[in-house]
Order: sequence, then structure tokens, then C-alpha cells
Amino acid sequence: MPALPRPKILLLIPHLDGGGAERVIWLLARGLPAEKYELHLGLITQAETDGLEAPEGLFLHALGASRVRAGAFRLLRLVRQLKPDLILSGMFQLSFLVLLLRPFFPARTRVLARQNGTVSSALAFGGLPWYTRLLYRLLYRRADKVICQTRAMAEDLASELKLPENRLAVLPNPVDVEEVRAAIGRQRQQPWSGPGPHLLAIGRLTREKGFDLLLRALVPVRKKYPEACLLIAGTGPEEAALKAERHALGLDSAVRFAGYVSPPWPFFAQATLFVLPSRHEGLPNALLEAAAAGLPIVALPASGGLVDLLRGQPGVWLAPESTAEALSASLLAALGSLQPEERFAHPFVEQFRIGHAIETYEQLIDATLAAPTDQRT
Repeated sequence: MPALPRPKILLLIPHLDGGGAERVIWLLARGLPAEKYELHLGLITQAETDGLEAPEGLFLHALGASRVRAGAFRLLRLVRQLKPDLILSGMFQLSFLVLLLRPFFPARTRVLARQNGTVSSALAFGGLPWYTRLLYRLLYRRADKVICQTRAMAEDLASELKLPENRLAVLPNPVDVEEVRAAIGRQRQQPWSGPGPHLLAIGRLTREKGFDLLLRALVPVRKKYPEACLLIAGTGPEEAALKAERHALGLDSAVRFAGYVSPPWPFFAQATLFVLPSRHEGLPNALLEAAAAGLPIVALPASGGLVDLLRGQPGVWLAPESTAEALSASLLAALGSLQPEERFAHPFVEQFRIGHAIETYEQLIDATLAAPTDQRT
């Protein structure tokens, strides 16, 4: 008897030079079993795949659109050519496009939409178009499942959008713990200068990431620790404003913007601690990777799920509120307690190990494929 064809899975992200959401999908593309699925990775805004080292059995599709929403026709053409059994979209902007196009997909194509932030906070914070809430409400109902990283995120989504709980799934982000630790062990270059303490922050340079709060929080830290320095890895639209604020605060010699670095693990080896200054946040992989490296962590309470994960953990200083003053106080408390080069086990990261996380995604994919076809409209 001939073998049954493998289910065809299309994973979608804008490009590979992005942040945590893109890295999650890349780890899934690498880790899902190619002997079980025919795996495809669609890169909406990436023009070429030359030089990319894709694992055997993973097919790459660079669509080369100028932006995500401009890639509608190219994405629709790709879907109609491939006829995937299931599409997994990696972030909400791309999920909007996928779900908007879903009525034009082959009827048997299932759609999983990964939500990479807390909806109520994102909507309340501003900066999104006025119609975003409407798109969430209308389009997410077309998904077979919406994937959240924490139970708090799922509860927020259900409350905010009135989505039934059986349409939601809570899955951990995959983190390649062993790869992070091995990379640190191989690190020979010294990205830091001066005696420190050395503070590390990673993320896209946008207002919700709170780097302006971190710059202001660093001023009183420098009064007690004059050699304290901060390295920020990332790019984004707030870069010029943040550099101007650095100068205005007299921190030119203390703060370095390293630009986009992938992966950022070379900075982990000599960092004194990792800082998460986000005003609102889902569950960033940069934080989980820093925890895998054993770094002490100072964080603002950026989401309910983040607070649930970090509260009371050894080696974590969680600020009581999202202000520069609270962040500064937490940084000073951490620096006053830490021994030189102190590291922590952070057992909470175990649930995010890549093998376990990919297994949970595999189970969801199989269950979605096995469920009766129910095209959302």
C-alpha cells in the first residue's frame, strides 16, 4: 500500500531578520519533523534566500513584498500553488492578512494564528490604527485556533474580543536552551568595555519596549555605580529619539546602541544582568534566552503572563509598576545584591525547552488537521 502523503504545512513570517516572533517560527520550521510534514516557510517581505542555511526538508519561499500588507497577491498566489493543509502565521499583522484572504484559500486549508502580544494593552497603549480592534474581532473568528503564549494572554484575548475559549490554545515559545549555553561557552570576543556593571537590553526600538524609561532609570544607577554601562541591541523607529535622549541625559559614554544582532547571545557572557523595560509585552524570547543563559533579570510588569512567570523567582527583580523610578529602584536592588558574575538556574525556563515546545505545536497541528473542516467566514 503506498504511503499517505505528508500534510503540507506553510509557516509564515515577514522575514528572518526580525525579533522574537520571527525566531519562534524559524525554530518551529527547523524543529517540526520533516518526515511527518512537508514543511514550507514563507517570507513575505524577504526578497531572496541566498545564503540561508535551511535544514533538509524545509522549502523556503521569499515573496519580496515591500511590506506585509502589500504582499496579499503574492501570498494568495503561493497558497493556491502549494495548497497547504495548514497555515501557521507568526504575528498578528500577518495573521490579519492571512485571515482576510482565507475565503480565497482552498476550502480544506486550516489556519493557526499566533498572537504575539497582549491585545488589551496593545489597543490601550495607542499607536495602532483605529480599526485594529475591529480587525481583531472580525478576523480572529476565522482562525481555527489562536495561539497565545500564556494563560493570562488567552484570558485577555477571550475577554477583549469575545472569542470562545475552545478557539484558543496556550503553547510555550520554543527556546533552544542548549544552543544558547553552548554559544556562550564558545564566546571569545569581549563586547563590553570598562569594569561595569554591564546592563543588557534587547528589543525593537519602539515606544512600547520602554527603552526611554530605561535611559531615565540609568541616571540614578550611575550616581551609585559611576562605571555602569548599558548596551541596547535592536533597531526601530525610535532609535533617533532614544539617541537624542541619551545625549540629553548625559549618558553618551554609558549607553551603546549595538543595532540588530542575531542571535544576541555573544552579549550574554559578560553581562551583569538583563533588563526588560517594556511598558507592555507578551512573553519575549529575548527574556527566555537570557534566562537560559542564567543572567539575573530586572523587569517591569509588562503583562499578567510575564508577572505570573517571574514573580518570586530567585535571581529576578520585578518592579511593582511601569515607571522609570520603579525600574531604577529595582536595578539598584539587584546590583546591591549580586555577586560578581553571579548566575541563576531559572528553572522556569525548562517549560520552554525546544523539544517540549515543538511537541505541543505538533499536537495542536495534528488535532487541527483531524478536526472537521469548518471554514471561517
